Amino acid sequence: MDRDEQYREQLLASIDDETLEWVKDKSIEYIKLMSYYRCAMMEIETKFKVLKEEYSLVHDRNPINSIRTRLKSPKSIKEKMERLGHEISLESIEKKLNDVAGIRIICAFKDDVYTLADALLKQDDVTLIQTKDYIKNPKENGYRSLHMIVSIPIYLAHTKREMKVEVQFRTIAMDSWASMEHQIVYKKDVKLSKEMQMELDECADLSAALDEKMNNLRKSLFEKECIINPK
Repeated sequence: MDRDEQYREQLLASIDDETLEWVKDKSIEYIKLMSYYRCAMMEIETKFKVLKEEYSLVHDRNPINSIRTRLKSPKSIKEKMERLGHEISLESIEKKLNDVAGIRIICAFKDDVYTLADALLKQDDVTLIQTKDYIKNPKENGYRSLHMIVSIPIYLAHTKREMKVEVQFRTIAMDSWASMEHQIVYKKDVKLSKEMQMELDECADLSAALDEKMNNLRKSLFEKECIINPK
């Protein structure tokens, strides 16, 4: 079974009847569009793997702890399009949604987030569409991350196509907090009490303080090393 056939089976098994009818009607075109998004994710992922290799060789350290990719499910796409009041069509999906394809870069330190983001944007074929900095301006629930929507070309047999990818940068601490917060409030219809939200905010602040302390410690050690062993 090839990758597209496997994806089609997983696709049809994971969605509700209403979404299923829409996907069946547009099955081939939908799978083709999703394959374009997968290609775009692979392009971005490769860029970070190259950066990871360069930092390991040149700087003797690796700022990237892990790289994760995800493709939005048909059900999530449909629900978001309806929530935003957009027509559900392949053309509308590609035009209106920025986060169909997503890649998450988990960094060791906060400074690495911005270093890697800058390195990505310096590449000639990457175009920045939008930035949301939830590190400098955290969400109300304490969520911290740097989000960028970028456009990147994928080269097909007879054409070039620009595709959008959402790139999220987090530190290990930010990612741990976000994962645990999701486990606590994964049911969207459950509302936290004021006291519980305050506890969650406090945990987010502790996580941010840990990031700041570790980041400053790394910078201090780096500066000390430069003094002892100047190039």
